Amino acid sequence: MATMTIGDFIIDRLKALGIREILGVPGDFNLSFLEQIDAAEDFRFVGTCNELNAAYAADGYARLHGVGALLTTYGVGELSALNGIAGARAEHVPVVSIAGAPPQYATEYRWNLHHSLADGDFDNMLDAVRPFTEVAIRVSPMNVVGEFDRALRTCVREKRPVHIQVPSDITHLEVTVPDTPFTVDPPTSDAERRHAAVEKFLGAFAEAERPLFLLDQDTDRHGFTDVFRRIIDRAQIPYAHMASAKAQLNERHPLCVGTYNGAASAPGVREKVEGSDFLVTTNPRFIEVNSGNFTHALPETGVVNFGDQHMVIDNEFIVGINTLEVLQDIAAAVPEAQKAPAEPVSAPTYDVQPDKPLTQARLWPRIANFIDEGDVVIAEAGTSNIGLGPQRMPDSVKYINSPIWGSIGFTLPALMGAMLADPDRRHLLFIGDGSFQLTAQELSTILREDLKPIIFLVNNRGYTIERFILGMEREYNDIQDWQFSQLPKVFKADTSMQTYSVSTEGELEKVLEEVSSCGNGAFIEMHLDPFDAPKALQGFGPATADFDFGPRGPRNP
Repeated sequence: MATMTIGDFIIDRLKALGIREILGVPGDFNLSFLEQIDAAEDFRFVGTCNELNAAYAADGYARLHGVGALLTTYGVGELSALNGIAGARAEHVPVVSIAGAPPQYATEYRWNLHHSLADGDFDNMLDAVRPFTEVAIRVSPMNVVGEFDRALRTCVREKRPVHIQVPSDITHLEVTVPDTPFTVDPPTSDAERRHAAVEKFLGAFAEAERPLFLLDQDTDRHGFTDVFRRIIDRAQIPYAHMASAKAQLNERHPLCVGTYNGAASAPGVREKVEGSDFLVTTNPRFIEVNSGNFTHALPETGVVNFGDQHMVIDNEFIVGINTLEVLQDIAAAVPEAQKAPAEPVSAPTYDVQPDKPLTQARLWPRIANFIDEGDVVIAEAGTSNIGLGPQRMPDSVKYINSPIWGSIGFTLPALMGAMLADPDRRHLLFIGDGSFQLTAQELSTILREDLKPIIFLVNNRGYTIERFILGMEREYNDIQDWQFSQLPKVFKADTSMQTYSVSTEGELEKVLEEVSSCGNGAFIEMHLDPFDAPKALQGFGPATADFDFGPRGPRNP
């Protein structure tokens, strides 16, 4: 056993998860802990402009690293972050949220304090956060070691956020902690169940005539992607993905059949998925936007579903397994198939028309040509994500979006978090002007941290996705038109980030040539017609109006 302060213990545990930055906003109830962070080695606090942005950034950090961390203060801070924490819950992203809480004596004696409702109730904040987290607790010196370890293991294993309140007067108190290395690794499988799962998979696969993998978010969240790639390549099994699992595997590979979205699927994809007699899934979650308004219909038989600790095959539920172990066994044992000669899907051809104004129909195929293998592509909900959706991403692209929670403004802070987690990769952000205005101030933190992303801002003077749902020309869908390309120098006068404003294909082409080899980062404002939209959005808007408003509700003319 070893002795250390509670603050140092918390830092030590976060470092054991590989976390090197905790994002957040200072407040009087977390300043004691911040002093300990400031003194720590290989661990630092990155201050954001507000708590919501910090939560988004911690989510982005976790998308690249596997887990992220967030620090706020009691009440005003933790509730400000709650939308981002809820988004992490919806998207199955493990985020450790820590909030400095009032001193332990003040909560026990129910004092009326600032940042509270001044009624002596110190449970209401945890009650508010609890539905959106897997664990929500306030620790004390007597339970912090066990409870903090439990929260971290739950966060990482269940791929859900957790929230821990730490009273401000305990962080410098010493506690006894185990001197064994901390680990969140799951236990090994029951040997018989592991063997049975592998044999059942291989037996069913041997009888299949139309096998296919269907990827969703949990493929990535539970670390299945690489082993799926090995199984698919070895056995030459076709694969599709849901819109919520874009680019998890190479979309230009000959075995990739495309995006499954119910009746709104790409041509031929629906028939392959719904006609499969051996369909491998990973707990797919269908909502209206990734199911063609609930027109999905997976096969009733022949589905093999993997969770991180179970497998379902032929309606048999196999538990007691570490699924990664099972998948590794399958990858080693699945029969190797001869690779059929096939050409990969090439990026769309694009002939520049220099004087032609930028349009949604031609912009996104050009962007697809700009994206390289290994890029991190971050797409804001709305025009950017819908425009990039049909474009096939090259191999090893990390695609970050929020298809389920869909909170606009998420992506700019998420970009910052992702870049802190993996600064050596090229990061491309695609964000609309309306979404950007919600979290614009975090650009200043990106510049302060000397991060060098390429930011594409789609300026169509308002909420295009909302226009096509309702209110095409209504004032409520308009926003103030900022001089966006000047903002980097407003936030940091000596920034090295290059800024551009383009309206034509020729202007964009010149900029893309410059920034492809530029190491300083770039902010590219792209001007498009406010009543132009990707083809998929033009259909999505009226369908959403039908779904949302009922037969007697309003519609666009």
